[in-house]
Parts: sequence; C-alpha cells; structure tokens
Amino acid sequence: MARCAGITRAGTACKGIPIDGSQWCYAHHPDRIEERKQHGSKGGRRAGRGRPQVELSAIKTQLEDLADGVLDGSVDRANASTANQIFNTVLRCIALELQVKEQQEFAERLEALEAALVQRKGKPYGA
Repeated sequence: MARCAGITRAGTACKGIPIDGSQWCYAHHPDRIEERKQHGSKGGRRAGRGRPQVELSAIKTQLEDLADGVLDGSVDRANASTANQIFNTVLRCIALELQVKEQQEFAERLEALEAALVQRKGKPYGA
C-alpha cells in the first residue's frame, strides 16, 4: 500500500495514505493548506468541549452552597428559589449550546463527505 511522501514534524516519513491520485495524505497535501487552516481556526473558536464541564462544575458548586445556605438558615428560601431558577436557565443554555455545536460539526462532516463523494465520482451529490 502506498504511503504519503510527506515528512512529519519529528522528521520521520509520514505513514498516512495518499489522497486518490496524489502522493500526499490530507495532512500534507499542498492543495489543502487553506482548508486545513480553516478547520483549525474553527476548532479554536469553539472553545473546546472542556468549557461546558468547567461551567457545570462551577454551577454545581454554587448550587451546593445555595442548598447549604438554605439548610443552615443563612440564605432566604425565596432568594434561593430565584437563584435556582436562574441556574436552571443557564443549564438549559449550556445544553442548547452543545446541541448547536454538535449540529454544526455534523453538518461540516456531512459536507466534507459529500465533497469527497463528488471528487470520487466527478458529479454533484444528488445529480
């Protein structure tokens, strides 16, 4: 099986499989530089999947403190109830944000697969 003609950052030969009709894999193909840059910049703007975990952890801590305050009498129940409603709204926003990101990623992957299919067959998808 053919191997990519590219050289890795470590200075070793790339073990990737070349794109059809080329001597380079996707990561080393000179015609794909701009496309790779675009994908990399999108990943940076998304803030990664770790951010929601940090937000959730902070909210969980605040909710625990709120519950402790209600139980020991230092936080008024009405204030705690209002704060809890706000936390629930924030949690719904985080869930919605994750759903939107997943849909965007899915759409991008689908577009890439359709483009690969067009490149392979030479005609637009669905035509």
